[in-house]
Formats: sequence, structure tokens, C-alpha cells
Amino acid sequence: MAKIYLEQLRSLINEMKISEVITSSIETKHFFSGAALYSNGAISISLSPVGIAFKLTESVVKELLDNDEAIPLKYFPKGHVKKGYALFPQPDLTDIENWRNYFIESIDKAEC
Repeated sequence: MAKIYLEQLRSLINEMKISEVITSSIETKHFFSGAALYSNGAISISLSPVGIAFKLTESVVKELLDNDEAIPLKYFPKGHVKKGYALFPQPDLTDIENWRNYFIESIDKAEC
């Protein structure tokens, strides 16, 4: 099942032409039951059966959670909340422009 998410994540990166707007090194790998995008060796984005999650600044995450646009990320139902991540369950990944800024911001955050 993780292969589907890895292919989907790679496809999104290509469709968004992310490599044209970032300077950091990125890599996609299998991650639990999904896939993750690593930027400079750190996980920036994960795509899995629970949705797509982005590592963002605390203020952006807080705003997304406060506005019910995203939920806290937990990799396992009884696991702890991953700080600094916003999870979008059941995302419409065909809406590329909606996600492109989150991709760029998440990758940029990993550069810091």
C-alpha cells in the first residue's frame, strides 16, 4: 500500500514543479504505511491513509487548527501528537495550487 502513496507524492512534486522553486535537497521514501518527503534529511511532508501532513511554523499550524482547516497529526491512534505538523485528512490532491504553497513552506522550514 505504501507504494501507492510514494508514487502519488512523487507525482505531486513533479506536477507542482517543486524543484524549480527550492534550493534544498529533497528525497521521497516509504514511511510507515505511506510516504514521506525529506528535505535536508528531515521529514517535511507525509502522505498516508490518514491524509497529508506538513511541518509548518507553529503559528501557521495553530491558525489551521483553530480554523478547523487541519487536525493535529498522530501517526498511530494512541500515539502522541507530532508538534509542528498540520494534517489534512481526505485531501483533494487534484487541487495542485491549493497544496503547492504548503509544500514550499514546509520544505523551506526544513532549511532553517
